[in-house]
Amino acid sequence: MKIYSKTDIGRKREINQDAFYVGEFDNGAVFAVVCDGMGGAKSGNVASETAAAVISEYIVKSYSPKMSSTAIENLLRAAVDSANSEVYELAHTGEDYEGMGTTAVVTLIIDNLAHIVHVGDSRAYLVTASEIEQLTNDHSVVQAMVNKGEISAEEAKNHPRKNIITRAVGAEKDVMCDYNIVLKPESATLLICTDGLTNHIEENSIFETIKNTPQEASAQTLINMANEAGGSDNITAVLIY
Repeated sequence: MKIYSKTDIGRKREINQDAFYVGEFDNGAVFAVVCDGMGGAKSGNVASETAAAVISEYIVKSYSPKMSSTAIENLLRAAVDSANSEVYELAHTGEDYEGMGTTAVVTLIIDNLAHIVHVGDSRAYLVTASEIEQLTNDHSVVQAMVNKGEISAEEAKNHPRKNIITRAVGAEKDVMCDYNIVLKPESATLLICTDGLTNHIEENSIFETIKNTPQEASAQTLINMANEAGGSDNITAVLIY
């Protein structure tokens, strides 16, 4: 597998509060972590960088090629729990860090099986030759309204509360993450990204771009498109081929 990744501050922000890590094991398994921090100017980036580092270190130290799917799920959940504890403790060390937290979307891909955990509204997508499929469900106020049938998915795109998330790493003493496992065919691409990308680019445009852009240029091309569409937030994209 090949991984191409890129983060960008965007056109409106003074600091990049996104963070990501990627890695590969000797047996060909790969992992990626993307986080989007929230909080004041001094704390959002601390939350995302801390969470991404803790999750990555936990995976590197704990992963074994002999693990079952259940063990992989437990590993990823424990990695997020560990990050939650670290960020939560930091958030209570002073006013500068008060209220900080971060989204997290994490994947560990082994033998074409993608194990995914996530908290918040950073997303994972599977892109095949024929379609793009969102693999994660946003933990946000607006997504909850969509799920209840109160607004449509189209209305959610421009809703004034679309950036309010209902779960975040470090926001509370305990965090609940969602887990799923999907088949990633060798010809498919897994994209994990922050909402700085998805708030500016429609899914069909993401699909067409990934399908028609050389792999090594894909992450930068997506970021350029988000910036051209306004670049109102930090933007991070990790693509695994």
